[in-house]
Amino acid sequence: MPDPLLGEAWTLSPAVALRPEPFGALAYHFGNRKLTFLKRPELVAVVRCLAEHGCVRAALEASGVPEAQHAAYAAALRGLAETDMIRPRERQAAA
Repeated sequence: MPDPLLGEAWTLSPAVALRPEPFGALAYHFGNRKLTFLKRPELVAVVRCLAEHGCVRAALEASGVPEAQHAAYAAALRGLAETDMIRPRERQAAA
């Protein structure tokens, strides 16, 4: 059964800064002072492009993540959501 998160729109929290590192990136949340290590450059690419795509699945595809790995990335993104590193994107009202 597909993970419902894959069809949702997410974005990097505005309180989070990503600092590139050789292993991936450090994510620092200025509000809750959490520091998270993103240990895969592919995960960093997904997190950076979440806001540019209509759903997580589209961000994964745009970042070149094979479909067989989508569930693992969804789990990693859930972990980032638990500490408010990423958050659901607000739906924009139609004009």
